[in-house]
Amino acid sequence: MNGTDTTQADEARKLLVADFDFDLPEELIAQQPPAERGTSRMLKVDRCSGVLTDASFADFPLQLKAGDLLVLNDSRVIPARLYARRTLVRDREQPTGRIEILLTRAEADGSWRALVKPGRKVGVGERLVFPGADDATVLAAKVVERGEFGERLLRFDPVDDFFGALEQIGHIPLPPYIHRDDTAADRERYQTVYSQQRGSVAAPTAGLHFTPEVLAAIAARGVEIARVTLHVGLGTFAPLRVERVADVKLHRERYTLSAETADAVNRAVANGRRIVAVGTTTVRTLEHCAAVAQGQPLAPHTGETGIFISPGYRFRLIGALLTNFHLPQSSLLMLVSAFAGREAVLAACRHAVQNRYRFFSYGDCMFLS
Repeated sequence: MNGTDTTQADEARKLLVADFDFDLPEELIAQQPPAERGTSRMLKVDRCSGVLTDASFADFPLQLKAGDLLVLNDSRVIPARLYARRTLVRDREQPTGRIEILLTRAEADGSWRALVKPGRKVGVGERLVFPGADDATVLAAKVVERGEFGERLLRFDPVDDFFGALEQIGHIPLPPYIHRDDTAADRERYQTVYSQQRGSVAAPTAGLHFTPEVLAAIAARGVEIARVTLHVGLGTFAPLRVERVADVKLHRERYTLSAETADAVNRAVANGRRIVAVGTTTVRTLEHCAAVAQGQPLAPHTGETGIFISPGYRFRLIGALLTNFHLPQSSLLMLVSAFAGREAVLAACRHAVQNRYRFFSYGDCMFLS
């Protein structure tokens, strides 16, 4: 265990998950995106002084300076919520009741981890069929493994275009705190304008505020822009089922660090330039890659990370962070607290509540620098 890991472990042993709680009125949880992308409010948090400043996301380019490296997560959300029918296999497949499937993570062999609801009776060996609008089967899968809390491993029958089939029959997997069905508009609004690599089951939500015009304004200020890919998975939906921060374990998520981004980060570090992360997924990707590099320049690669960042962690790369407001007692709130201090972040959340900011995926944002 290195010094950073030891410091975080010592700090985590003192903390409870309940230490990251704050009162949040349910009416502040955004159920819809703002009418126009990019018009959200932004709370500026000065990490040194603790000063809080109410602003607008339209001001974000002004917070950046020439030479900064802005890093985005370009993962694209897939229509991962599906509806299937169980089948009883006798002389032929006979569809029975409908169940909900939430794909959470692709495995290397092409199978998928998924949450099944209701899953109590869905056993290993069962076949599931996924019908389209005309009730014809579009996808079919076999349950090959049973996990905890409704998780199953599904092996889909081969098709020519799996993601095309998802686009045909799938639904956008809005988070459970958005209490409505997805709509056609969510296919565009629950997606960043720069998303490219398909694979996430939840949006990297700090990026939802950006427009092409904002990105152009940032580039015009002499800011370099780079991209990583981290496919957001089950950890976004799974509550923490432990009392102590030291016992938190996150699901692993797949990421890619390209040669171009590795070079951009290495140049920024060598030149002492600030690295600004858009979203906690970008933070986790870059900090994991820095840990893998062990003090050497970053090298391009693809891998998996389950990195958990909580108070006591020493950041290797990140100098500023744009992020949305996160769930109380969540691992994401702990990450932000590691970056800016637990009391400062909780004070920012309380300020946001008092000033009627909108929370979570479709809500407002804060910039910590």
